Order: sequence, then C-alpha cells, then structure tokens
Amino acid sequence: MQEKPKAKIPAYLPFNAFWIRLTLLLILVAGIYFFHSFAKPIITAFIIVIITWPAYMKMLAYFNYKHKTAASIATLAAIIFLVTPLGLLASFTIKEVINFLGWAVNANATGVMAPEWFGSIPWLGQWLSENWNEHLSAPGMIGEVTQVFGSQNIGSVYRNVISTSGSILHILLTLTFTLITLFFLYKDGHTLVNQLDKAGDYFYSQRWFRYSRVIPLAIRSTVLGMGVIAIAEGVILGVAYWIAGFPSPVIMGIVTGFMAMVPGGAPLSFTMVSLYLIATGSSTAGILLFLWGAIELFMVDKFIRPRLVGGPMQLPFLPTFFGLVGGVKTMGFLGLFIGPALMVILVMLWREFIQDLTEIKARRTERETEQE
Repeated sequence: MQEKPKAKIPAYLPFNAFWIRLTLLLILVAGIYFFHSFAKPIITAFIIVIITWPAYMKMLAYFNYKHKTAASIATLAAIIFLVTPLGLLASFTIKEVINFLGWAVNANATGVMAPEWFGSIPWLGQWLSENWNEHLSAPGMIGEVTQVFGSQNIGSVYRNVISTSGSILHILLTLTFTLITLFFLYKDGHTLVNQLDKAGDYFYSQRWFRYSRVIPLAIRSTVLGMGVIAIAEGVILGVAYWIAGFPSPVIMGIVTGFMAMVPGGAPLSFTMVSLYLIATGSSTAGILLFLWGAIELFMVDKFIRPRLVGGPMQLPFLPTFFGLVGGVKTMGFLGLFIGPALMVILVMLWREFIQDLTEIKARRTERETEQE
C-alpha cells in the first residue's frame, strides 16, 4: 500500500505566526490600557474573596452548591459588614476633619494662645507654651506654619477637603464595580481557579501548584493578622476615646488603627491620648483608658491574633513598613491591605530563591565529594 505524501508546511507560516502573536500582544496591551482604571476594584474584590473563601465554601455547601444563591448572600454580607461600617466611618471622619479645619481657619484669622493644659505637662509644658505663643498666637501665623510643610495655605486645604468630600459619584461607581466583581468571583471562582491552574501549569509547571496554594494562605494570614485586627483595635479604642471624652475620637481611632499595623504603634497611640486626658484634668478617664488599652492589647495578642494568623509565614517589620507606606502612597486606603499582601509574595519568592540556591550548592558539594 502506497503511503500518502506528507503535506508541506508553507514557508509563510512563521511570518503569519509572528503577526498573530504580535496582534494578541497588542490586544492585551490595549485591554490593560482601557481597563487599568478598574484595577483598584478588581484587586479589592480579589483580596476579599481570598480572605473569605473558606467561609464561602462552607456557605456554598450549606446551599447545596447553588453558586448564584451563595454568591448573592456572600455579596450582601460584604455590603452589610464591610461597606456600611466603612461608609459610616468615612462620614464621621469627614465631619471631624471639616470641623477641625474650620477651627483652624478661624484661629488663623484671629490668632490663638497656647492651651492652659500645656502648663500641666511635666518638663515640656513651659517650652510648648512659649513656642506656641511665639509661632501661632498672632493672626495669620497658622497659615505660615502650614505653608512651611506644604505649598497650600490653610484656606486652600479647607476648600480642597470640602470638594473632596463631595466626590460621591466616583466613590459609588468604584464601590459598584467592586461589588459586581466580588459577586462574579464568588459565583465563578472554581472555574477561574481551574483556568489559572491550567495556564500556570503550562508556563510554570514545576512550582505553580505550590505557589498557587501557599500565596493565598500567606495573603489571608497577613490581611487577617494585620488589617482586620488593626481595624478592630481602631474601632474599639476609638469608642473608648469617645467614652473618655477625647475631642476627636474618630480621627484618633483611625490613627490608632493605622499605627496598630506597626509593632508598638497601638500602645503609643492610646498612651498619648491618656496623657492628654490627664493633662487636661480628666485623670480618672486617662488612667482608665490606659488600663483598658493595655488589657485589650493583651487579649488581642494572646488569644485573637494567634487564631487568625495561621499562615505559612510571618512578614518581618521592614517589609511590613514598606508595604504599608508604599501601598498608601500608591493606592490610598486600599494600599493598607494590598501593600502588605504584595510584600508577602515578594518575601516568599525571595526565600524560595535563596532556598533553591542553598540546595544547588549542597548538591554541587555532594558531587565534588563523590568525585574525590
């Protein structure tokens, strides 16, 4: 039986393959360009899904694996327990910032003398009062001090805050895109994971399955151990500041939550507030606040944090600090969570690389020993 001649491959096929790949690359670049503004909602939704995926799997099993029903309930839970509290917090924060800047504008116009309670501060009271009266007591001096630290005067800062608080449409659109992405990630999460596993196994077959399972655990551990606990400490201590009579409990609660991500930040925050209350004559409130903060911090570090932080690695202080500062500078509030999560991935990849070098060196030493 005569064999059929093999078909010849046209000479122009590599040229066509080149243009096909170039076209796909251009389409990918165009897609990134047109959809880069949705990066924040998409990343936010991914982080929320990664954190809540174990709980969502239990919910999905409870509803007999009805993906649409479980995804709808999970998205509704995110609105109730995440969006609503953040919206209330933002509302109170904007009000306090506007009130403070309004006071600063009036004080800049008329001048303001040093508070009387400065004199009750040990060692520093007299120095603080003298410098305050020297630099801030005359009209217009607060604006001059503001311009030293920035290019805007106090009136411009006040107007910018008012205009920023009015950009409700942009916030609502971002929130809507985040919730839509969150719903579809919950609903089609299994399909997406399978597709990513196929692509990852094709491009990086040796270690993809290890990285694809360890990285979500590391992100979940970092965000829960840093972000969620920091938010809880900010809320709890913020309420304590309000009960103790501190003038700006919401703003100071936010500062405490941010500082709680840095080792030693939360104790420093409630200690400063306690000293302020003692200096202004509220000694009982200041002492009780300090005791409450110490007890709360002990309970969190002893019982709550070890239960939440069960991931494969702990992030050192310096990468944590860089992740927080760089994340906030790049992506604003979301950077508090995205920055440390990215640093977890970088640190883990770096440790894997060092481990590989160590193993290669050990194998090389074994070969040299056997040859000798």
